[in-house]
Amino acid sequence: MGYEIIDQNSFTSPTLEKKLNEELSILNDKSIVLPLGEVNITRKVKSILLLFRTNSNIEIWDQNKKRLFELPKIEYTQRSLNSLLKSISFCKKKYPNVKIKLVIIEDNTDEINLNKIKKLASIDNLNTDYVSVDHQKYRKIIKEQKNEQTYSNLASLLSCYEIAKKNTEDLVFFVEDDYIHFEPMLEEMIASYERISSQIKREILMCPADYPYLYMNNNKTNVLVGNKRHWRTVQETLCTFMTSKELLEKYWDNFYKTCLDRHDPFEKYINEIYNNEICISPLKSLSVHFTNVNSSYGLSPFIDYKKLWDENE
Repeated sequence: MGYEIIDQNSFTSPTLEKKLNEELSILNDKSIVLPLGEVNITRKVKSILLLFRTNSNIEIWDQNKKRLFELPKIEYTQRSLNSLLKSISFCKKKYPNVKIKLVIIEDNTDEINLNKIKKLASIDNLNTDYVSVDHQKYRKIIKEQKNEQTYSNLASLLSCYEIAKKNTEDLVFFVEDDYIHFEPMLEEMIASYERISSQIKREILMCPADYPYLYMNNNKTNVLVGNKRHWRTVQETLCTFMTSKELLEKYWDNFYKTCLDRHDPFEKYINEIYNNEICISPLKSLSVHFTNVNSSYGLSPFIDYKKLWDENE
């Protein structure tokens, strides 16, 4: 009859043939959260394109501060990629029917560091491509900047967005190389995307990080229930977020204008999208932005940073 039976005495679901503390949801079919019941999945995820944008030579772009643990940038890049690969593997085991492709977009990475990245990414059964940013291609498009670092950042971001526009089939996830991810990150984002998008009947945007700056003002927010955690609506993100092909095309002008000059804030035109569309971030964080310990754009609260760092060596 389209319902699941819950036996609270035995703590089981006879129709699902599972204990209630097991995974009850079925990707592309139904999302079940006790005691809220079932959400029929009408927005099914078929594929996700991950764009990992890296420059292992710039310590912290636009800042003179050092990152937590004060190590060379390649250490953060490697751990970031390692955590992303672990999350991909975890997700592929849970959702083998979701097509996953990884594109690594490298910007001025020296040969030694690039070989480290390629060696790390050479895992079995993962579709991975490499793209080097062509700086000359954008010289007449991007406004002349005060320094080459800023121009380089804008060029790599524009290259990233153009690749997304050309190759995204369903979802696209823009990932920068100084975020370290928890293993269930990708699984939770995909399953929560399905659940929430099906409930509100519209495409959304998702940021995997719970940024400190979200708690430094009195902005109102809505709290939603995802797959295995709460999510909150936000009005700002940095450049690491996930969205759909539909929204990428709908707001292409915003994506494109972001890369034409150094705006204040940098993500000005991306944040404009959130005036019309719903963007959410997790409580607590699925990814941690490893910047300076005092940065309002960095370390998510209530995380064991050292443990997460060591797990992805």
